Amino acid sequence: MNVVIIGGDAAGMSAAMQIVRAQPDWKITVLEKGAIYSYAQCGLPYYIGGVVQDSNDLIARKREVFEEKHGIDARIYHEVTEVDPEEQVVKGTVTDKNETFEVPYDKLLVAAGASPVMPPFDGNELDGIHVLKTIPDARKIVEDMKEDVLNVTIVGGGYIGLEVAENLVERGRKVRLIDLADRLGSAYDPEISEKIQAEAEKNGIEVILGESVKAFEGENRVERVVTDQGEYLADMVVVAIGVKPNSGFMKNTGVHLHDSGAILVNPYMETNVNNIYAAGDCATQYNRIKEKDDYVPLGTHANKQGRIAGSNIAGHTKTFKGMVGTSVVKFFDITIGKTGIGEEEAKELGLNYKAIGYDTAPYSHYYPGSDAIFIRMLKHKETDQLLGVQAVGNTGIDKRIDVAATALYHRMTTEDMENLDIGYAPPYNSPWDPLQQGARRI
Repeated sequence: MNVVIIGGDAAGMSAAMQIVRAQPDWKITVLEKGAIYSYAQCGLPYYIGGVVQDSNDLIARKREVFEEKHGIDARIYHEVTEVDPEEQVVKGTVTDKNETFEVPYDKLLVAAGASPVMPPFDGNELDGIHVLKTIPDARKIVEDMKEDVLNVTIVGGGYIGLEVAENLVERGRKVRLIDLADRLGSAYDPEISEKIQAEAEKNGIEVILGESVKAFEGENRVERVVTDQGEYLADMVVVAIGVKPNSGFMKNTGVHLHDSGAILVNPYMETNVNNIYAAGDCATQYNRIKEKDDYVPLGTHANKQGRIAGSNIAGHTKTFKGMVGTSVVKFFDITIGKTGIGEEEAKELGLNYKAIGYDTAPYSHYYPGSDAIFIRMLKHKETDQLLGVQAVGNTGIDKRIDVAATALYHRMTTEDMENLDIGYAPPYNSPWDPLQQGARRI
């Protein structure tokens, strides 16, 4: 059996290892566009900030291990340009040699990931303009941070933009954040966004909202960022406005795509075309709250989906049970967390919902360090089912988000949450956990 995997990171190599263990005699070929396998993309901002000293520490398992220990044909610089599902052949280019290749398959897994969105701004070709998705991207940013690179503009106020902003400030740079939206962290409800902006400004970040970037200007290197409302001096720019799934080479295969461009898969990670599977940042994820296919490209989903795809390819049936959209972000002294849906998403879905926001404390108020945290909670008015939780504060946020994510996964009601048996001691909690306080209020 010939198994071909497109993509050598989280989803692809999770799948490969499942297949190796279950079917050690099968031939596995991995086609990786870059040169690095199995690395931690989420750690890249912390390499930029110097928290992670060596970018090689972000590599979970080197390519040579896959080849020498597990017998996987792990290729590099193999960019796939076409898949022929009738002939069951993958075609592409070996980019470092300018050669073409063809690889036949019996089973194909597309785990090609996603690429940063870079609109066709005028001046994109100037030196000093960066995106962040790979280790080489991060290395270029670090190498580019010479002593005279003092003012950095980040385009985009989402997860990556916030994390990069923090780490550049830690490296002593003056940072400006520009976002087309009317608030930072537009994936969150407005009350959460307000606290994100306050933290940004507290740490000296200039926040420019509601402006659209039109161009970058300079001689050979970027010197100015031009928006629809003004111009801003910049020694370096990082564009972080989102990602798009790498699915373009599937356009003539008959494989169905989501509105986002991601490859539609069923719970077995199968596409609608025989012998073709997909997983990770190029594929959809079933959202248990929305009860429909969604596109939330996160490393947690990629690892799960890759593992499930590999098991099914190897003949051991497993299904992806879905996700609830859980994320946490560190931003200077605060943590921001979200799981489930927010108010705008509830409106878009036409749900009859109720939402509350409240200030509370992560543990007993009399215990030192019990700083206030803010929580937003949504429930369905008719069924009482929890729909989403967002939270922001200095401590205890990740704990509440994880508990809420578990409750959402199991479709618990707010009454169920009120009855949870959650650990209590003054340094860790109150007799009524902050989530249970919200469940009682709502």
